[in-house]
Amino acid sequence: MSDNKMGRREFLSYSAVLGAAGVVGLSSCSKKERITPLRQPGSYYVPELPDKAIDGKELKVGLVGCGGRGSGAIQNLLDAADGIKVVALGDVFQDRIADVKAMLDKRGQVVPDENCFVGFDAYKKVIDMVDMVILTTPPVFRPDQFKYAVEKGVHSFLEKPICVDPKGYRTCVAASKQAEAKGLCVVTGTQRHHQREYVEAYQKISEGLIGEITGGNVYWNQGMLWYRERQKGWSDMEWMIRDWVNWKWLSGDHIVEQHVHNIDVFLWMSGLKPTRAHAVGARHRRITGDQYDQFSVDFQFGNGVHCHSMCRQIDGCTTAVREEVHGTKGYWRSDKKEIYDLKGNVLWKYDEEAEKAEHTQNNPYVLEHVDWVNHIRKGEMHVEAEETAISCLAGVMGREAAYTGESVTWDEINASQIDYMPEKLEMGPMDMSKYTVQVPGKAK
Repeated sequence: MSDNKMGRREFLSYSAVLGAAGVVGLSSCSKKERITPLRQPGSYYVPELPDKAIDGKELKVGLVGCGGRGSGAIQNLLDAADGIKVVALGDVFQDRIADVKAMLDKRGQVVPDENCFVGFDAYKKVIDMVDMVILTTPPVFRPDQFKYAVEKGVHSFLEKPICVDPKGYRTCVAASKQAEAKGLCVVTGTQRHHQREYVEAYQKISEGLIGEITGGNVYWNQGMLWYRERQKGWSDMEWMIRDWVNWKWLSGDHIVEQHVHNIDVFLWMSGLKPTRAHAVGARHRRITGDQYDQFSVDFQFGNGVHCHSMCRQIDGCTTAVREEVHGTKGYWRSDKKEIYDLKGNVLWKYDEEAEKAEHTQNNPYVLEHVDWVNHIRKGEMHVEAEETAISCLAGVMGREAAYTGESVTWDEINASQIDYMPEKLEMGPMDMSKYTVQVPGKAK
C-alpha cells in the first residue's frame, strides 16, 4: 500500500481512535492535548502481512537444526509460499534428520539422502546448496552459521535468540551489516513483529497515542520447560545438546532463550536501548542443566525510563506472558489488545473479528515467512538481525547482572569477552566442572 492511501480497515481503526480521543479531550480543538507522533510516518518499518507470499521463481531452501522448532519452521515456510523446494537438511543427530525427512515426504518434499548432512559442520554443506536457509539449531551456534550464510550470499531465517553472549552479538551485528551491503533478506523468529495485533499497536504508539514513553513491564512466567534425562551411551556433549534448553552455553538461559520475546517487544515499541541493568535471579526447581529458573531485572534507559522484566519457569506459580508500554498520555497492554488513557478509558482496541473476516492466515509463525519470501522475490533488501541482536544482548545484560549481583551497563556488556562456545566441538566428554550454577556476590 502506498503512503498516501489508506485501506478500509486502517481508516476504520484510525477513525475509532479519533473518536475515542475526542471523548477524553484529545480532539483537534485542544492544541494543548494534540497527539504528537512518537515517530514520523515513513521513518519506521511496518510489514505488509498478506495471507500468502507472492508467486515467483522457485526458491531452494535448506534447514539446519532438525528439532521441534526446525520441523515447525520449515512447515511454516511451506504454508507461507508456493514454489519452495526443500533440498538439504543438516543436524548433529541422524535421528532428527530422519524425523524431518519423513515429515517432508508426506508433504511431497523429498530430500535425497545424499543431501542430508550430519555433524557440527553440516550447516556449511547445506548453505552451499541453497538460495535461503532456516537456522534453528541451539542458539549458541547461530552467529557463525549466519556469518557463513552471508558470506555465501544466502538469505537467512534466524530463529531467536540469535546470540547468547557478547562475542556472538558482535558477530551477528557485523554479519547483519554485510547482509545489508549484499542486499540480502534476513528475518528473525521474533514473530510478534509479524503478528497483526502487535503491528497495529506499534503503529498506534508510533502515531503518539500514548505520548512519550515513560516505562513498561514485560513478563514470561510459566511452568517448568521440557528437559531430557541422560540416557545410557550418551556422551557429555550429546546429552547437553539433546537437553540444550537447560544449559546456559547452548541457550543463553531462559531470560535470553524465551524471555527475549518480551524484552524485544519493549525495545521495538519504545525505540529505546537499555543503558544499565540491575537484577536478581535464582534456581529453585530446575532438574537438569546449569541455568536459573527465575529472573527479575530493572532495565534503565536514561531520562528516568525503566522497564521491569520478569521471567520464571516453575510449576505451581502464577503465570503471565505479556507486555505493557507506558507513556505520558496512556498505556498499552498486549494481553488485552488495548490502549488506555491515564484514567483507564479505552482509546483503541484491536479488532479481532475484522482480522478473521479479512484474512485466512493469522499465524504469525507463518506470516514472518510470508514477509521473508516477499522481500526475496521482490528483490528488496530487508535485514532484521541487528535489531534482534540488540534485544538478545539486553537479555544477556540482565542475565549477567543477576549472575554477578552487580549493576551491568550496556557499554560493559557490549565490550565483554564472554564467549560460551567450547574450544572443541565434537561428540565426547566435556569438562563438566565448567558448567555450574552461578552464585552472585561473595560469601562471608
